[in-house]
Amino acid sequence: MYVRAKKALGQHFLKDEKVAKRIVDSLILNGRSQVLEIGPGTGVLTKYLLENPAIRLEVAEIDPESIACLQERFPQLLYSLQQRDFLKIPLEKIFQGEFAVIGNFPYNISSQIFFKILDYKDTVPQVVCMLQREVAQRLTSGPGNKSYGILSVLLQAWYDTEYLFTVDENLFLPPPKVKSGVIRLIRNSRKELGCDYALFKSIVKTTFNQRRKQIGNSLKPLCGERLRELEGNRLLGLRPEQLSVEDFVTLTNYIKFETDTDQLL
Repeated sequence: MYVRAKKALGQHFLKDEKVAKRIVDSLILNGRSQVLEIGPGTGVLTKYLLENPAIRLEVAEIDPESIACLQERFPQLLYSLQQRDFLKIPLEKIFQGEFAVIGNFPYNISSQIFFKILDYKDTVPQVVCMLQREVAQRLTSGPGNKSYGILSVLLQAWYDTEYLFTVDENLFLPPPKVKSGVIRLIRNSRKELGCDYALFKSIVKTTFNQRRKQIGNSLKPLCGERLRELEGNRLLGLRPEQLSVEDFVTLTNYIKFETDTDQLL
């Protein structure tokens, strides 16, 4: 069954079987595993996921045309094939316990997908995904790189990130205008961040939204007069891309003021 790629859904269907298998093989499985595939499209990854008897697969697909195609190709997935928007579904109603996430993420909502994954960080031990190469490089880059940003810090606070390989444009239908990158995230051993997480996120977002400024200058609207108490702290003279996750934790613990941090997000 032919499925028309829809620009509004950010669809670019991978057509290379070797790359599809390589992506699925990048999942590190330890016995029986629950896996959620985001945006299966025509099922190029789904095929190889279903071949592994250790995987209990669920899919999240929003496109009715893709769902019809998947129903035709994989009747064994019938119980799972319903129109589901990953960004809206309560994942705890699909899985009990931990589950891995895999997929060729729609380029136009990839950041939103990762923010939701962060909400489920204690039940998502692993993510393998393909996305725009620039974004893939950003999420896996470390301090000191220009591509290092908000999601780099937030994800690396909880996951070990790894850039696996690049996928050329001509391996998609229709071909995107950019190359794609496949990355893997593995949940680290951190149970607590060691600081106020809401304030931590607020500081990360505030500083990177003004990334050309030194930390001290970008935090003035957030900290007000309390910033004077931090004068002399070396971190205030740096720019956000120079700070590691641990530096942001340290900075968060330095900034102590009576503010409802829920209002700062």
